Amino acid sequence: MSTENRRITVPQFAALKAAGRKITMLTAYDFAMAKLIDAAGIEGILVGDSMSMVVQGHENTLPVTLDEMIYHAEMVGRAVQHALVVVDMPFPSFHLGKYKAIENAGRILKEARCQAVKLEGGVEQAEVIEALSSSGIPVMAHVGLRPQNVHCLGGYSVQRDRENLLADAKAAESSGAFAIVLECIPAEIAREITQTLAIPTIGIGAGVDCDGQILVMHDLLGLTPGRTPRHVKVYADLKTQVIGAVSQYRDEVREGTFPDDRQTFH
Repeated sequence: MSTENRRITVPQFAALKAAGRKITMLTAYDFAMAKLIDAAGIEGILVGDSMSMVVQGHENTLPVTLDEMIYHAEMVGRAVQHALVVVDMPFPSFHLGKYKAIENAGRILKEARCQAVKLEGGVEQAEVIEALSSSGIPVMAHVGLRPQNVHCLGGYSVQRDRENLLADAKAAESSGAFAIVLECIPAEIAREITQTLAIPTIGIGAGVDCDGQILVMHDLLGLTPGRTPRHVKVYADLKTQVIGAVSQYRDEVREGTFPDDRQTFH
């Protein structure tokens, strides 16, 4: 079945690795941007808990709630016609036991227009991943730098413990995850994990040898204030363009040149 004009399913997404096709993913948090990203042919859209920082203005991903994730995911899902939509399980929605995790992930699938959830963790979340997968809830795992663990990690830094990273990745796969995000780990370790696993690896700051890549949409478009992380490539400077457009509008209103006759009804 062609995926060009139809929604990509979880099995089709997972099969892209065996087909040798690189996978592209971006984050989205609202209808308008999700519509544009989907029109570009991205294979996967993540409604990330990164919205806590890039949309809500918090200093980390911890404050965003399950209700807020569902609210934004429903908007994104309503816009998407092609990509697989995955929704982050926010902290601590999957740390309260496997049955509560099933209840929370079930809400996401029932109330948002998505096909899968993502959760951070490997070995220590294997039981939860298995419980969700066994309940018919597709899971994308996430190992390496885990932003929800920022306080335990002492900040955002590259994760270099090869043994633990391999163990986490293998545990996620054996527990039923259909794909796994590798965040901020050395490229050689990401390459080894990618070659070891049968499921796709989606890198962010993990080198070119992952099966796919994901970026935060605000970072890619140059909309993020402050320092740009090393793993980000900025493809457009929309921040400058937006400020320029708004400044021009401000000046024209003050000067009385907007609206002119073309924007006026007679």
